[in-house]
Amino acid sequence: MSSIQPVRGTHDLIGEQQRRHAHVVSVARHIAGLYGFDEWATPIFEETRVFSRSLGDTSDVVSKEMYSFNDRDGESLTLRPEGTAAICRALVTNGLTQSLPQKVFYAGPMFRYERPQKGRYRQFHQIGAELLGAAEPLADAEAIALAHQLLTALGVADDVTLELNTLGDTASRDAWRAALVAYFSGHKDKLSEDSLNRLEKNPLRILDSKNAGDRVLVADAPMMEEFLTPEARAFWDGLRRTLDGFGIAYKVNPSIVRGLDYYNHTTFEFVTRRLGSQGTVLAGGRYDGLVQQMGGPEVPSIGWAAGVERLAMLLEEAPAAPRSVVIVPVGSPDEGAVLSILQTLRQQGVRVEIGYRGSLRKRMERAGKQNASHVLFLGDDELARGSFRVKNMETGEEAEVSRDTLFSNAASVFAKAGESAAQ
Repeated sequence: MSSIQPVRGTHDLIGEQQRRHAHVVSVARHIAGLYGFDEWATPIFEETRVFSRSLGDTSDVVSKEMYSFNDRDGESLTLRPEGTAAICRALVTNGLTQSLPQKVFYAGPMFRYERPQKGRYRQFHQIGAELLGAAEPLADAEAIALAHQLLTALGVADDVTLELNTLGDTASRDAWRAALVAYFSGHKDKLSEDSLNRLEKNPLRILDSKNAGDRVLVADAPMMEEFLTPEARAFWDGLRRTLDGFGIAYKVNPSIVRGLDYYNHTTFEFVTRRLGSQGTVLAGGRYDGLVQQMGGPEVPSIGWAAGVERLAMLLEEAPAAPRSVVIVPVGSPDEGAVLSILQTLRQQGVRVEIGYRGSLRKRMERAGKQNASHVLFLGDDELARGSFRVKNMETGEEAEVSRDTLFSNAASVFAKAGESAAQ
């Protein structure tokens, strides 16, 4: 029988990869808290219509990439391909549309059946932030500021550029859409097959086309800026003015669009050149009509999501592996006394391990391979006099530590060799 392998497009998170992943999520959770965002956790699968509504039947995700299945009752369920729709569904089903605004952070696995490539998997992980119930440009600017501070805290902001665009309000968007249909209809003979299909259903998605012939046409297509209503222009100006106030640099990119009708006003991406052609590491926008599509009232909302794997790849260095204090029994000391010390130290927050077997030499070799910060020697003599030998594995120095000192201030005792074991 051939060896069992991970399913294509999935990966195990172990060692350095896990530390990178956990660091991204931990930093994001902390920064989101500074902005007043609370964490929500939604189910890993939802009714299929949650995502078909939110992503649109014509999107590649819905038509080609969703992991959908019928359960034993014949109900169509889907492993979540993104987080925003589930958050909006949770807002409605938990009766929170009367308690706005809600500021939500989330983290967890998502699933899309797509071609695996650098930093992109079929099971991947996202962090995201949604600000539900705020219609002002300041809300958009705060969501972007949160993302910018996260990238700064991760040490990757210098490698990333914020690109920004506006989709205007409904009137602006309707006028722009009509102009795009008229423009592209005059060039049907030059459009790709995919863009021809999109022309009637979702013309804005033509602007995202990667086809070389389409790109030539897109370069001369009508621009959203030409159709902004006074209200939409005031929102756009207010957003940029607030970002300037936050000290956040940006580049206006008119090609950043969202094809579905509930998107409006702000759309943005943080992009990098360090990950090849798939350069977007964090993206978001305003979606004032999505909650209504979930059966709730119209709730103005702004949010973003970022791929954890891609952010982890941008980290210059992986977080250091945690270091332990290793207890090495000398001879055959009283087992109960050793176990009591072991648990007392753990209860004080010290990371402690004990060698299960072997001679003193073998246990010391094992402690070295574990990258222990300290070794605590416990023998009958040490237990009898209530004073223990502690070896600093970084400097090689040994010191005598009394039981009272060890139990009253263990973190300080073990905080003198590189990274503290009390973590």
